[in-house]
Amino acid sequence: MITQKPIHSRNRLVALAALLAISLTTAAADVVFSPYFRDNAVLQRDKDVPVWGRADPGEKVTVTFQSQTVSATADDMGRWSVKLAPMPANATPANLVAKGKNTVTVGNVLVGEVWLCSGQSNMAWVVKPMNNAKNEIAAANYPLIRHFKTKLVPSTTPADDAVGEWTVCSPETAGEFSATAFFFGRELFKKLNVPIGLLNSSWGGTQIEPWMSLQGLASDTAARAVFERWQDEVKSYPYRAEKYEKDSDQWKKNRDTAKKEGKNFTTAAPKKPEGPTSRRAPCSLYNGMIAPFVPAAIRGVIWYQGEANASRYAEYRTLFPTMIRQWRADFQQGDIPFYYVQLANYARGNNWAFLREAQEYALKLPNTGQAVTIDIGASNDIHPRNKQDVGLRLALNAFAHTYKLGGEYSGPMFAGVSKENSALRVKFDHAAGLKSKDPNLPGFVIAGADKRFFPAQARIEGETIVVSSERVKEPVAVRYAWDNDPPAPLYNGADLPASPFRSDDWK
Repeated sequence: MITQKPIHSRNRLVALAALLAISLTTAAADVVFSPYFRDNAVLQRDKDVPVWGRADPGEKVTVTFQSQTVSATADDMGRWSVKLAPMPANATPANLVAKGKNTVTVGNVLVGEVWLCSGQSNMAWVVKPMNNAKNEIAAANYPLIRHFKTKLVPSTTPADDAVGEWTVCSPETAGEFSATAFFFGRELFKKLNVPIGLLNSSWGGTQIEPWMSLQGLASDTAARAVFERWQDEVKSYPYRAEKYEKDSDQWKKNRDTAKKEGKNFTTAAPKKPEGPTSRRAPCSLYNGMIAPFVPAAIRGVIWYQGEANASRYAEYRTLFPTMIRQWRADFQQGDIPFYYVQLANYARGNNWAFLREAQEYALKLPNTGQAVTIDIGASNDIHPRNKQDVGLRLALNAFAHTYKLGGEYSGPMFAGVSKENSALRVKFDHAAGLKSKDPNLPGFVIAGADKRFFPAQARIEGETIVVSSERVKEPVAVRYAWDNDPPAPLYNGADLPASPFRSDDWK
């Protein structure tokens, strides 16, 4: 048997280490774009477009796109950034090129409308399981619609680079697109006829706090309390992790023993504790999945989240607007449009009526809009399969507000109530063509000063509704669709559903 002398092995290891160091140094020195700028990307039209990446500290980097050429010098950390001047929409693919000591090219880049699409599972869910998915996917030949899927990466600090890739929409790829984002983007494309970029940064089961920045949490009393509670959990994490390992080992032993003895073993496994990089950690998803897109030029945001916060609906009243304000401040593009989906009907939910109301607090902010979905949920499925109408209703907000194309974008919205003898007259905004899809107009309840609610008889009079009940002689409050899974037959002439409401503020 032939053996090598140890000294030779050491020399070879030293040589390999040196070569590895050289290769790593060379790789680090290459001019690179941020991973956001990849093949098939869409750049925002009609705005300054920041483009950024890395190079050697002090290296001059020249970026070329279409007829523009701009240069920058990498800072001490090797970071560089340039701005392309505003460009009109352009569906002709072009190369985005960065040149320093080396040249890097990103191909098939378009210019159009870019929207950030975020939230929890109802934003994350893909087209495949949706209603009519087979036909929708087969018809999804939209090469000018592109989808960037952000990988699920929590972080304890704001990350520099988005982890993901751009995908061109086709029957082969559309099934894996976010359904809410896809149907929203498809509506935009059909109306605007420009390239559409959809940045899908969503994660199922997540509360709003992980999507908030540290500055956002610090600026809100409720958010600070949440953050402080989490900090206590982080401090105890090492102890809880150690305890979990011991308990898990013991659980496995007990399970194996029961199996050997032919006994049933029904004890649940210990639950693994969540640490600082959990998707539950405040700021973790903002840091890992939103911050990397700053300072990208975008048109606006669509948001579908809230199910995981329903038990703390009162806090959501301030958390949600705080998050919107902070995202806008971070992107530094003014009050960018922010359109969200109000929670759909769902029988197994708790406090969903209160969470829907909490979501509406965001409408007090400028340039916000709501897609009501109280009529298209699924009583026994938290993930409604009709995302086509979700996308459409979000797009109606964009058409009316962002693109100034007009058209109705909202169903009837509660605007006030007045007492008329033993009845109440409810007034609405967006009530032209007010109608009910159920002749009995269920869903209304009224109460007197005793705060006891009873079903009400309701009738439409023009753009108002008169409600009364023989059991409530002196009504003072009215509610509509105020339940987790209520009847919701009220629409306007644009066939958009009324938003659930209450005239009282009782608990």
